[in-house]
Amino acid sequence: MKQKRIFPGLPIADFNPVSASRRYGLGTVSTRRWLIFSGAVLTFCLNCGAAEAVDITQQLHRPVNRSQWRESRDDADSLLRVGEQQYSSGSAQKTIDSGLRALEIYHDVGDFKAQGVTYDLLARAYIQLGLLKEAEDALRRRLAIARDTQDFQGQIFALNNLTTLFLQKGELTAALKTVTEALTVARSVKNIAGEGLSLSNLGLVTARLGNYHQAIKLYEQALYFRRQTGDAVGEANTLNNLGDAYLAANNYQDTIGAYGVALRIAKIGSDRLNYLRAIDGLVSAHSSVGRYERAFDLLEQRLAIAKELKNLGEELKAFETYAQLYEQLGNFPTARNFYERAILLARTLEDSKQELRLIDRLTKILKR
Repeated sequence: MKQKRIFPGLPIADFNPVSASRRYGLGTVSTRRWLIFSGAVLTFCLNCGAAEAVDITQQLHRPVNRSQWRESRDDADSLLRVGEQQYSSGSAQKTIDSGLRALEIYHDVGDFKAQGVTYDLLARAYIQLGLLKEAEDALRRRLAIARDTQDFQGQIFALNNLTTLFLQKGELTAALKTVTEALTVARSVKNIAGEGLSLSNLGLVTARLGNYHQAIKLYEQALYFRRQTGDAVGEANTLNNLGDAYLAANNYQDTIGAYGVALRIAKIGSDRLNYLRAIDGLVSAHSSVGRYERAFDLLEQRLAIAKELKNLGEELKAFETYAQLYEQLGNFPTARNFYERAILLARTLEDSKQELRLIDRLTKILKR
Protein backbone atom coordinates (compact mmCIF):
# COMPACT_ATOMS: atom_id res chain seq x y z
CA MET A 1 0.00 0.00 0.00
CA LYS A 2 1.40 3.35 -0.94
CA GLN A 3 1.87 5.76 1.93
CA LYS A 4 0.04 9.04 1.70
CA ARG A 5 2.20 12.12 1.64
CA ILE A 6 2.01 14.10 4.80
CA PHE A 7 3.46 17.48 5.54
CA PRO A 8 7.17 17.64 6.41
CA GLY A 9 8.40 18.50 9.85
CA LEU A 10 6.97 15.66 11.87
CA PRO A 11 9.23 13.89 14.33
CA ILE A 12 9.89 10.25 13.56
CA ALA A 13 10.54 8.74 16.95
CA ASP A 14 11.01 9.18 20.66
CA PHE A 15 14.42 10.69 21.26
CA ASN A 16 15.78 11.00 24.81
CA PRO A 17 12.24 11.03 26.16
CA VAL A 18 13.04 10.99 29.86
CA SER A 19 14.18 14.14 31.58
CA ALA A 20 17.89 14.08 32.28
CA SER A 21 17.23 15.61 35.66
CA ARG A 22 14.94 12.71 36.61
CA ARG A 23 17.33 10.06 35.34
CA TYR A 24 20.59 11.27 36.72
CA GLY A 25 19.86 13.94 39.32
CA LEU A 26 21.55 16.71 37.37
CA GLY A 27 19.20 19.44 38.46
CA THR A 28 16.31 20.80 36.41
CA VAL A 29 17.14 19.86 32.87
CA SER A 30 14.00 20.06 30.75
CA THR A 31 14.22 17.56 27.96
CA ARG A 32 11.60 16.77 25.40
CA ARG A 33 11.64 14.20 22.68
CA TRP A 34 12.79 14.67 18.98
CA LEU A 35 13.02 12.77 14.94
CA ILE A 36 12.45 12.48 14.20
CA PHE A 37 12.26 12.04 13.37
CA SER A 38 8.11 11.03 14.49
CA GLY A 39 6.20 9.57 12.82
CA ALA A 40 7.22 11.27 11.77
CA VAL A 41 10.06 12.30 12.70
CA LEU A 42 11.98 13.49 12.42
CA THR A 43 11.08 16.10 9.85
CA PHE A 44 12.60 16.86 10.23
CA CYS A 45 14.59 20.14 7.52
CA LEU A 46 18.31 19.71 8.12
CA ASN A 47 21.16 22.14 7.71
CA CYS A 48 24.28 20.24 6.78
CA GLY A 49 26.46 23.31 6.56
CA ALA A 50 25.85 24.82 9.97
CA ALA A 51 28.80 23.16 11.67
CA GLU A 52 32.02 21.54 10.65
CA ALA A 53 32.07 17.77 10.51
CA VAL A 54 34.68 17.26 13.18
CA ASP A 55 35.07 14.19 15.36
CA ILE A 56 33.81 14.70 18.91
CA THR A 57 37.19 13.74 20.36
CA GLN A 58 38.85 16.46 18.29
CA GLN A 59 36.27 18.98 19.45
CA LEU A 60 36.49 17.82 23.03
CA HIS A 61 40.26 18.21 23.20
CA ARG A 62 40.48 21.44 21.29
CA PRO A 63 42.84 24.04 22.84
CA VAL A 64 41.19 25.78 25.75
CA ASN A 65 42.42 28.80 27.66
CA ARG A 66 41.83 27.50 31.16
CA SER A 67 42.92 30.80 32.66
CA GLN A 68 39.73 32.34 31.28
CA TRP A 69 37.36 29.76 32.76
CA ARG A 70 37.65 27.08 35.41
CA GLU A 71 34.18 25.69 35.71
CA SER A 72 33.31 23.48 38.62
CA ARG A 73 30.96 20.55 38.42
CA ASP A 74 28.09 22.95 39.16
CA ASP A 75 29.19 25.03 36.20
CA ALA A 76 29.05 21.93 34.00
CA ASP A 77 25.49 21.22 35.16
CA SER A 78 24.62 24.83 34.40
CA LEU A 79 26.14 24.53 30.93
CA LEU A 80 24.08 21.41 30.32
CA ARG A 81 20.88 23.22 31.33
CA VAL A 82 21.77 26.12 29.06
CA GLY A 83 22.44 23.67 26.26
CA GLU A 84 18.99 22.14 26.72
CA GLN A 85 17.41 25.59 26.56
CA GLN A 86 19.41 26.44 23.46
CA TYR A 87 18.29 23.21 21.82
CA SER A 88 14.64 23.90 22.67
CA SER A 89 14.92 27.34 21.06
CA GLY A 90 16.41 25.87 17.90
CA SER A 91 20.02 27.03 18.42
CA ALA A 92 21.74 23.74 17.66
CA GLN A 93 25.24 25.13 17.12
CA LYS A 94 25.16 26.96 20.46
CA THR A 95 23.89 23.74 22.03
CA ILE A 96 26.96 21.92 20.75
CA ASP A 97 29.28 24.61 22.10
CA SER A 98 27.71 24.41 25.57
CA GLY A 99 27.57 20.62 25.48
CA LEU A 100 31.23 20.22 24.56
CA ARG A 101 32.32 22.54 27.37
CA ALA A 102 30.18 20.61 29.86
CA LEU A 103 31.47 17.31 28.51
CA GLU A 104 35.09 18.32 29.09
CA ILE A 105 34.38 19.06 32.74
CA TYR A 106 32.50 15.80 33.21
CA HIS A 107 35.48 13.99 31.70
CA ASP A 108 37.81 15.76 34.13
CA VAL A 109 35.75 14.79 37.18
CA GLY A 110 35.00 11.28 35.87
CA ASP A 111 31.22 11.55 35.96
CA PHE A 112 30.18 8.89 33.45
CA LYS A 113 26.44 9.25 33.86
CA ALA A 114 26.61 12.98 33.22
CA GLN A 115 28.76 12.30 30.17
CA GLY A 116 26.03 10.00 28.88
CA VAL A 117 23.37 12.69 29.29
CA THR A 118 25.61 15.19 27.52
CA TYR A 119 26.21 12.83 24.60
CA ASP A 120 22.42 12.52 24.28
CA LEU A 121 22.12 16.30 24.01
CA LEU A 122 24.99 16.56 21.54
CA ALA A 123 23.45 13.85 19.36
CA ARG A 124 20.16 15.70 19.16
CA ALA A 125 21.91 18.93 18.22
CA TYR A 126 24.04 17.21 15.58
CA ILE A 127 20.93 15.67 14.07
CA GLN A 128 19.23 19.04 13.97
CA LEU A 129 22.18 20.29 11.91
CA GLY A 130 22.18 17.27 9.64
CA LEU A 131 25.51 16.01 11.01
CA LEU A 132 24.44 12.39 11.20
CA LYS A 133 27.95 10.93 11.41
CA GLU A 134 28.73 13.05 14.49
CA ALA A 135 25.32 12.19 15.95
CA GLU A 136 25.93 8.47 15.56
CA ASP A 137 29.37 8.82 17.16
CA ALA A 138 27.83 10.60 20.16
CA LEU A 139 25.12 7.97 20.56
CA ARG A 140 27.56 5.07 20.33
CA ARG A 141 29.70 6.71 23.03
CA ARG A 142 26.60 7.13 25.15
CA LEU A 143 25.75 3.43 24.64
CA ALA A 144 29.29 2.36 25.52
CA ILE A 145 29.13 4.29 28.80
CA ALA A 146 25.78 2.68 29.65
CA ARG A 147 27.18 -0.79 29.00
CA ASP A 148 30.36 -0.15 30.98
CA THR A 149 28.38 1.07 33.99
CA GLN A 150 25.68 -1.64 33.73
CA ASP A 151 23.15 1.14 33.22
CA PHE A 152 20.36 -0.88 31.60
CA GLN A 153 17.97 2.04 31.32
CA GLY A 154 20.72 4.05 29.65
CA GLN A 155 21.27 1.19 27.22
CA ILE A 156 17.57 1.06 26.37
CA PHE A 157 17.36 4.75 25.60
CA ALA A 158 20.67 4.85 23.72
CA LEU A 159 19.56 1.95 21.53
CA ASN A 160 16.23 3.63 20.86
CA ASN A 161 17.97 6.89 19.98
CA LEU A 162 20.22 5.01 17.56
CA THR A 163 17.08 3.47 16.07
CA THR A 164 15.75 6.97 15.46
CA LEU A 165 18.98 7.94 13.76
CA PHE A 166 19.00 4.85 11.53
CA LEU A 167 15.41 5.62 10.55
CA GLN A 168 16.39 9.12 9.57
CA LYS A 169 19.27 7.75 7.49
CA GLY A 170 16.93 5.24 5.86
CA GLU A 171 18.86 2.26 7.25
CA LEU A 172 15.82 0.14 8.09
CA THR A 173 17.67 -3.15 8.66
CA ALA A 174 19.97 -1.51 11.23
CA ALA A 175 16.99 0.24 12.83
CA LEU A 176 15.04 -3.02 13.18
CA LYS A 177 18.02 -4.85 14.70
CA THR A 178 18.77 -2.02 17.14
CA VAL A 179 15.22 -1.49 18.40
CA THR A 180 14.75 -5.25 18.78
CA GLU A 181 17.83 -5.32 21.02
CA ALA A 182 16.39 -2.41 23.02
CA LEU A 183 13.11 -4.28 23.50
CA THR A 184 14.99 -7.42 24.58
CA VAL A 185 16.97 -5.48 27.21
CA ALA A 186 13.82 -3.74 28.47
CA ARG A 187 11.97 -7.02 28.89
CA SER A 188 14.93 -8.76 30.52
CA VAL A 189 15.08 -6.17 33.31
CA LYS A 190 11.29 -5.60 33.35
CA ASN A 191 11.69 -1.91 32.51
CA ILE A 192 8.12 -0.92 31.70
CA ALA A 193 9.02 2.57 30.44
CA GLY A 194 11.70 1.12 28.19
CA GLU A 195 9.33 -1.53 26.86
CA GLY A 196 6.74 1.09 25.96
CA LEU A 197 9.36 3.24 24.22
CA SER A 198 10.85 0.29 22.33
CA LEU A 199 7.46 -0.99 21.18
CA SER A 200 6.57 2.49 19.96
CA ASN A 201 9.78 2.78 17.97
CA LEU A 202 9.40 -0.79 16.68
CA GLY A 203 6.05 0.39 15.38
CA LEU A 204 7.82 3.22 13.56
CA VAL A 205 10.22 0.83 11.89
CA THR A 206 7.36 -1.48 10.94
CA ALA A 207 5.38 1.44 9.49
CA ARG A 208 8.41 2.58 7.50
CA LEU A 209 8.58 -0.93 6.06
CA GLY A 210 5.00 -0.40 4.85
CA ASN A 211 3.18 -2.70 7.28
CA TYR A 212 0.82 -0.14 8.77
CA HIS A 213 -1.65 -2.59 10.30
CA GLN A 214 1.12 -4.38 12.22
CA ALA A 215 2.51 -0.99 13.26
CA ILE A 216 -0.90 -0.04 14.65
CA LYS A 217 -0.90 -3.19 16.81
CA LEU A 218 2.57 -2.36 18.14
CA TYR A 219 1.52 1.20 18.99
CA GLU A 220 -1.50 -0.11 20.88
CA GLN A 221 0.79 -2.40 22.91
CA ALA A 222 3.12 0.54 23.56
CA LEU A 223 0.23 2.64 24.86
CA TYR A 224 -0.55 -0.02 27.47
CA PHE A 225 2.93 0.30 28.99
CA ARG A 226 3.14 4.08 28.65
CA ARG A 227 -0.12 4.51 30.49
CA GLN A 228 1.10 2.17 33.25
CA THR A 229 4.00 4.51 33.99
CA GLY A 230 1.97 7.69 33.65
CA ASP A 231 4.26 8.83 30.84
CA ALA A 232 2.03 11.52 29.31
CA VAL A 233 4.71 12.74 26.93
CA GLY A 234 5.42 9.22 25.70
CA GLU A 235 1.71 8.46 25.42
CA ALA A 236 1.10 11.59 23.32
CA ASN A 237 4.04 10.70 21.09
CA THR A 238 2.80 7.15 20.52
CA LEU A 239 -0.70 8.45 19.81
CA ASN A 240 0.78 10.79 17.22
CA ASN A 241 2.61 7.81 15.71
CA LEU A 242 -0.67 5.91 15.72
CA GLY A 243 -2.33 8.80 13.92
CA ASP A 244 0.42 8.74 11.29
CA ALA A 245 -0.18 5.02 10.71
CA TYR A 246 -3.95 5.44 10.41
CA LEU A 247 -3.41 8.33 7.98
CA ALA A 248 -1.07 6.24 5.84
CA ALA A 249 -3.65 3.43 5.88
CA ASN A 250 -6.36 5.90 4.71
CA ASN A 251 -8.36 5.41 7.92
CA TYR A 252 -9.60 8.97 8.32
CA GLN A 253 -11.89 8.46 11.33
CA ASP A 254 -9.28 6.74 13.51
CA THR A 255 -6.64 9.21 12.33
CA ILE A 256 -8.64 12.12 13.74
CA GLY A 257 -9.31 10.18 16.94
CA ALA A 258 -5.65 9.36 17.63
CA TYR A 259 -4.39 12.87 16.90
CA GLY A 260 -7.26 14.37 18.89
CA VAL A 261 -6.40 12.41 22.04
CA ALA A 262 -2.71 13.28 21.60
CA LEU A 263 -3.69 16.94 21.32
CA ARG A 264 -5.70 16.84 24.57
CA ILE A 265 -2.99 15.03 26.53
CA ALA A 266 -0.28 17.35 25.28
CA LYS A 267 -2.36 20.41 26.11
CA ILE A 268 -3.00 19.23 29.67
CA GLY A 269 0.70 18.52 30.19
CA SER A 270 1.87 21.73 28.46
CA ASP A 271 3.78 19.48 26.08
CA ARG A 272 4.23 21.96 23.25
CA LEU A 273 6.22 19.68 20.95
CA ASN A 274 3.62 16.90 20.88
CA TYR A 275 0.86 19.51 20.75
CA LEU A 276 2.35 21.03 17.61
CA ARG A 277 2.88 17.60 16.11
CA ALA A 278 -0.74 16.63 16.77
CA ILE A 279 -1.85 19.83 15.07
CA ASP A 280 0.35 18.99 12.07
CA GLY A 281 -1.25 15.56 11.86
CA LEU A 282 -4.77 16.96 12.11
CA VAL A 283 -4.01 19.57 9.44
CA SER A 284 -2.78 16.81 7.14
CA ALA A 285 -5.83 14.64 7.87
CA HIS A 286 -8.45 17.37 7.45
CA SER A 287 -6.88 18.79 4.30
CA SER A 288 -6.64 15.30 2.77
CA VAL A 289 -10.44 15.10 2.76
CA GLY A 290 -11.04 18.72 1.81
CA ARG A 291 -11.82 20.14 5.26
CA TYR A 292 -9.66 23.19 4.69
CA GLU A 293 -11.51 25.51 7.05
CA ARG A 294 -10.71 23.27 10.01
CA ALA A 295 -7.14 22.85 8.77
CA PHE A 296 -6.63 26.63 8.65
CA ASP A 297 -8.10 27.04 12.15
CA LEU A 298 -5.60 24.53 13.53
CA LEU A 299 -2.75 26.08 11.59
CA GLU A 300 -3.55 29.47 13.10
CA GLN A 301 -3.15 27.91 16.55
CA ARG A 302 0.16 26.39 15.48
CA LEU A 303 1.57 29.71 14.33
CA ALA A 304 0.46 31.45 17.54
CA ILE A 305 2.23 28.84 19.68
CA ALA A 306 5.39 29.05 17.59
CA LYS A 307 5.46 32.84 18.06
CA GLU A 308 4.79 32.48 21.78
CA LEU A 309 7.75 30.11 22.02
CA LYS A 310 9.81 32.48 19.85
CA ASN A 311 10.82 29.42 17.86
CA LEU A 312 11.62 30.54 14.33
CA GLY A 313 11.97 26.98 13.11
CA GLU A 314 8.38 26.19 14.11
CA GLU A 315 7.19 29.46 12.55
CA LEU A 316 8.89 28.44 9.34
CA LYS A 317 7.04 25.10 9.35
CA ALA A 318 3.73 26.93 9.83
CA PHE A 319 4.43 29.30 6.93
CA GLU A 320 5.39 26.41 4.67
CA THR A 321 2.23 24.48 5.56
CA TYR A 322 0.14 27.58 4.85
CA ALA A 323 1.86 27.82 1.47
CA GLN A 324 1.16 24.16 0.73
CA LEU A 325 -2.52 24.46 1.59
CA TYR A 326 -3.01 27.55 -0.56
CA GLU A 327 -1.10 25.84 -3.35
CA GLN A 328 -3.49 22.87 -3.11
CA LEU A 329 -6.42 25.30 -3.34
CA GLY A 330 -4.95 26.93 -6.44
CA ASN A 331 -4.42 30.26 -4.67
CA PHE A 332 -0.88 30.74 -6.00
CA PRO A 333 -0.39 34.46 -5.09
CA THR A 334 -1.07 33.72 -1.39
CA ALA A 335 1.00 30.54 -1.54
CA ARG A 336 3.87 32.55 -3.01
CA ASN A 337 3.60 35.08 -0.17
CA PHE A 338 3.91 32.36 2.47
CA TYR A 339 6.81 30.67 0.69
CA GLU A 340 8.63 34.03 0.62
CA ARG A 341 8.05 34.47 4.37
CA ALA A 342 9.35 30.96 5.01
CA ILE A 343 12.45 31.67 2.90
CA LEU A 344 13.21 34.79 4.95
CA LEU A 345 13.06 32.76 8.15
CA ALA A 346 15.32 30.09 6.65
CA ARG A 347 17.87 32.81 5.89
CA THR A 348 17.56 34.18 9.42
CA LEU A 349 18.22 30.68 10.74
CA GLU A 350 21.12 30.32 8.26
CA ASP A 351 19.51 27.09 7.07
CA SER A 352 20.78 26.99 3.50
CA LYS A 353 19.38 23.55 2.73
CA GLN A 354 15.91 24.60 3.81
CA GLU A 355 16.21 27.87 1.94
CA LEU A 356 17.15 26.16 -1.34
CA ARG A 357 14.28 23.69 -1.01
CA LEU A 358 11.76 26.49 -0.44
CA ILE A 359 13.15 28.55 -3.30
CA ASP A 360 12.66 25.57 -5.57
CA ARG A 361 8.99 25.35 -4.51
CA LEU A 362 8.55 29.08 -5.06
CA THR A 363 10.15 28.91 -8.50
CA LYS A 364 7.70 26.20 -9.57
CA ILE A 365 4.78 28.37 -8.46
CA LEU A 366 6.10 31.40 -10.34
CA LYS A 367 6.14 29.32 -13.55
CA ARG A 368 2.41 28.61 -13.29
